[in-house]
Amino acid sequence: MGNTYPKGGGDMKISIDQLQNLIEEILDSQGFSAPHRDAVVQNLMTAQIADCQSHGVWRVLELIKNLEKGMLNPTAVPKITKSNESIIRLDCQMTSAQYGHAIGLPLLIQKAKNTGISLLAINHSIHFSALWVELEILAKAGLVGIAMTTSHSWVAPFGGSGPLLGTNPLAFAWPRSNIDRPYIFDFATSAVARGEIQLYAREGKMLPDDLAIDKDGNPTNNPLEALKGSMLTFGGYKGTAISTMIELLAGPLIDDLTSQESQLMAKKGATLPYGGELIIAIDPKKILGDAYKDALLRAENYLNQFNKMGVRLPSERRFSARDKNLREGILSIPNSRITDLKSLKKQQA
Repeated sequence: MGNTYPKGGGDMKISIDQLQNLIEEILDSQGFSAPHRDAVVQNLMTAQIADCQSHGVWRVLELIKNLEKGMLNPTAVPKITKSNESIIRLDCQMTSAQYGHAIGLPLLIQKAKNTGISLLAINHSIHFSALWVELEILAKAGLVGIAMTTSHSWVAPFGGSGPLLGTNPLAFAWPRSNIDRPYIFDFATSAVARGEIQLYAREGKMLPDDLAIDKDGNPTNNPLEALKGSMLTFGGYKGTAISTMIELLAGPLIDDLTSQESQLMAKKGATLPYGGELIIAIDPKKILGDAYKDALLRAENYLNQFNKMGVRLPSERRFSARDKNLREGILSIPNSRITDLKSLKKQQA
């Protein structure tokens, strides 16, 4: 099916294959190795197909900005620096965390199934997209997954007037009887993901209340002032406590940077965080033994009660969107975003 490119604003329709080809061409033209390119494309297209706009293909814009500022290595290969019965340490060598996932997750799954629980510490990575993508891989393998990462210090702690914390997302996945629809959540510990504020700014929209403060510590609805100032944590002091936990677990515990350290290290204009990610995989079958089937059935019956009450579980909207988009093979993307992406494709000499 051919594309329709409307003039001006608004959305356009583009096939999944055409969009994926465009992202591959951009990364090829920017000098990415084929394995690095494929890892990035797989992650971003998975998010885009699920209508996760804030973590989809538009993130390529930020990725290339980091590359231009010398804060991304497109050709290095992540290296496993430690591997024992249950712990894996992987040095991304300033490649994307997504490239690290491609190398580290198969080993993480294997170790979790052997020992019952395994930990993957990813170091020196550029993290720029959703955590739920890698956790869905674990859930489809029958594993429980937990993931967290720091970012740049864009977020003020509860009661603070300036940035100290990162957006520090936390994700959790639980396998279900339908392996394509695990119970899975992924949320920033800031009131919203920074990508959402960036989209508000790009689209000229004002923010809802209680998301951010300006550089002087005053509440603001202006996304541009929010990006210069600080975001706020969700849930007041509770969100601040959870965010601080993530700083410690995905920073010093794995010998990587806190969000504040990442911010200080970043070169001017390099907006994507440089640091670590912690992923934990748990095999319920290994832990539960003979009780495995009964325990997971009880969990399944429990989760079904949410739907019976009319409550939508996390990720159900994404699952429905993905089913629809894969069935139709067509995505709806803002026209301006396609224009911006095309501008990244270097002309070959």
